[in-house]
Amino acid sequence: MTHAADPSPELFFQTLWAYQRTAALKAAVELDVFSAVGDGATTAEAIASAVGASPKGTRVLCDYLTMLGFFTKRDDAYQLTPDSAYFLTRRSPAYLGGTLEFLMSDAIVRNHDQLTAAVRAGGVTDAGNDTVSEENPVWEKFARAMVPMMAMPAQAIADILGVDGAGRLRVLDIAAGHGLFGVTIAQRNPDAEVVAVDWPGVLKVAAGHAQAAGVGDRHRAVPGDAFAVDWGGGYDVALVTNFLHHFDVAACTGLLRKVHASLADNGRVAILEFVPDQDRTGPPLQASFAIAMLAGTRAGDAYTMPEIAAMLDDAGFRDVARHDLQGPQTVVVASR
Repeated sequence: MTHAADPSPELFFQTLWAYQRTAALKAAVELDVFSAVGDGATTAEAIASAVGASPKGTRVLCDYLTMLGFFTKRDDAYQLTPDSAYFLTRRSPAYLGGTLEFLMSDAIVRNHDQLTAAVRAGGVTDAGNDTVSEENPVWEKFARAMVPMMAMPAQAIADILGVDGAGRLRVLDIAAGHGLFGVTIAQRNPDAEVVAVDWPGVLKVAAGHAQAAGVGDRHRAVPGDAFAVDWGGGYDVALVTNFLHHFDVAACTGLLRKVHASLADNGRVAILEFVPDQDRTGPPLQASFAIAMLAGTRAGDAYTMPEIAAMLDDAGFRDVARHDLQGPQTVVVASR
């Protein structure tokens, strides 16, 4: 007889074979299986015909995706879940399939092959595995691929900052990447001007997004290392989005001091981060971000709210406020 408390190897095998989940999702996105189902192909044979695959292979893949929760299945018919329909069909404006270009790139995935060494050292020791090495081309992939994932946080930051009808705003977008955070503010406030800081190749992508959004004439690029480049002063808002987690506390605090000095009186900084609970074991997506930083940076981490608040305090900021978004990220706003 098996009792609930009996030891089980199930978690071991689920974790050992977790790469199968990634591979199955990647195959489904590459074949555009979710769009096929969304367009009305519901049986393995119909889906296979739509995507140019074998009926057997399609059945096995779709059954596996059903087991994972991406489909439901009744008799021989597959249907999308609401999440799959919203995030994984190409007709959806929130389509996330394109993020695989960055999230599944060799530069990101291969880092985890060296995780044992990173655990021993507290971070990567091989410069080739350091995602924040100077002008790393992986960030151009990031800038092209991550716009759909960041659209909702960008709108949320604009809401939190109250940019609509706020009059003239000078906005500093640090490590701008795709540029969406600054671009969104410029779209919503016709008197906002954005200065974007990042590596030159990345800024070309951000400039293209600004032009496409109709705000290119109010979007200026300052290429270079955020820790070293002179980006000027007198800013009303500074955006530090998905950046601090790449560095240690000392480096983050130093950057925030530089931000503080560049803000106008009563200027504000808006930080976007994955913020785990204080014991660092949850929520799952936020807590798991720390191991991605261990595998891919020399000193990065996922910082708790008390740690972020302490950095801001040390840098001279006041009135720190936390805003948890729908999804795994948190916006922290503080005033000069």
